[in-house]
Amino acid sequence: MKRVAIISAILEKPAEAQNTFNGIVAEYKNIVRGRMGLPFEEEGISVISITVMGSVDEINSLTGKLGKIPHTQVKTSISKKEIE
Repeated sequence: MKRVAIISAILEKPAEAQNTFNGIVAEYKNIVRGRMGLPFEEEGISVISITVMGSVDEINSLTGKLGKIPHTQVKTSISKKEIE
């Protein structure tokens, strides 16, 4: 069963974290449904929201990998509704 989730990330040092972040997201392109990134150049951070649809294991795997990137905070909200 699949679920819809939103992954929110704040990159506190975007220049250092962005390439790794994008590479990991690309590995999961099969579950990514949408992505929005907002650079806060003056503040030196980037805010990224990714909407995904996949199994809980896939979503947690992606979230876990993103959360291991230095200077990156990640939170995920997963729907309770299961989708076939």
